[in-house]
Amino acid sequence: MRAGAESTGPVLDARGGSTGPVLDAGAEVLPGARGGVGRRVALAHPLLLMAAIVLASLNMRAALASVAPLVGEIAAHYGLSSTASSLVTSVPVLFLGAGALVAPWLGRRFGVEPVLFAALVLLGAGILVRVLPSVYALYGGGVLVGTAIALLNVLMPGLIKRDFPDRAASMTSLYTGAMIAGATVVAAASVPLEEAFGGSWEASLAFWSLLAAVAALAWLPQVLLTRARTTNGSRSAPEARAASGAPARGVWRSALAWQVTLFMGLQSLWTYVLIAWMPTIFTDHGMSRSTAGVMFAFNTLTQVAGAFAVPLLAGRMRSQRPLVVLVTALVAAGYAGLLVAPVEGAWLWSALLGVGQGGAVGLALTLIVLRAGDAVTASRLSGMAQTVGYLMAAAGPLTAGAVHQATGSWTVPIVLVLCVCAAALVVGLLAARDRKV
Repeated sequence: MRAGAESTGPVLDARGGSTGPVLDAGAEVLPGARGGVGRRVALAHPLLLMAAIVLASLNMRAALASVAPLVGEIAAHYGLSSTASSLVTSVPVLFLGAGALVAPWLGRRFGVEPVLFAALVLLGAGILVRVLPSVYALYGGGVLVGTAIALLNVLMPGLIKRDFPDRAASMTSLYTGAMIAGATVVAAASVPLEEAFGGSWEASLAFWSLLAAVAALAWLPQVLLTRARTTNGSRSAPEARAASGAPARGVWRSALAWQVTLFMGLQSLWTYVLIAWMPTIFTDHGMSRSTAGVMFAFNTLTQVAGAFAVPLLAGRMRSQRPLVVLVTALVAAGYAGLLVAPVEGAWLWSALLGVGQGGAVGLALTLIVLRAGDAVTASRLSGMAQTVGYLMAAAGPLTAGAVHQATGSWTVPIVLVLCVCAAALVVGLLAARDRKV
């Protein structure tokens, strides 16, 4: 139970004993109350909210991870070149950035919970559009998928800062871990699902719209409770602050905000290069397609460890610099392994990359929460970091595919990613300082 979320009287348990204060579902703590901490009080059923967060998080990469093991079949079906097939993964990532630009405004205008619900509905629709029998639908569905995931990505840190201000790092660990776990299951199941559906990659991709539908249903109670509070004249702390005209901090003019943003972008770039091309790198060096799929799934599985552990450690540190060094070193070592002995050390490189990738995304999202002083700033910093960051990341798969096509080798693309790792180390050390935007 958080401070400031108490009613004035006790509640009796089943045996007639007092259990202490009870949460008031309709209460709001406005700016200036309880030592100046402005936040919305937990809902009557906080476990329901946590379940909704986890289910939404499972969808944050699932629709992207489902494509990578099947990109060869998709390219063969439509006769796509390496550059054109890289757009299958690059287009959604590009719209992760474009969608992130409007996400904070949508959250303020319509409320976080309704927008998250709408994003999950849009995600399910985008997944289905993507498998319609047209290359235009393939890319158009990617636009919808990327936009929907952008809304989830941007609004989740602000919601956590608002509803779990005293447990922000642990909640970030929970949702990033769930995000990676969802990608792991999807990556491992995509090829078996294709085989189960008689060799139909379309059916395999479409199947994951069910996951988005389940998550959308889980958000319905939150939407209804938010509407009830609005009808009763109450509003959340971020909405109250926005309505009061209180100016938000100028995140776009903050050097620290740009450092957080660049770290987000650079770590996203190295991750989406792997999402797009890791199985292809292995198969181009002689590994079978099924084994390459297992390696990709193993890489995604090991990301869970980093995604859970790093945010928890980050929340206990005043400066997160040691973690920046750790995650960038792991990723650089994994990429170097792909350069010198991709097949022989595939298990080791996949593990190093996985722990580093998961830790890096968890750290990037935690830095957004830790460097922001309040929920409004967290939402706007999240929007900035993910707008610029994912626009940067979108260039990764496309550039890697184009350079590979031009050189006929993966050497130059991997060397370029190692340069990205060096740049991420520099900006990450600056972003990890104990300061506030």
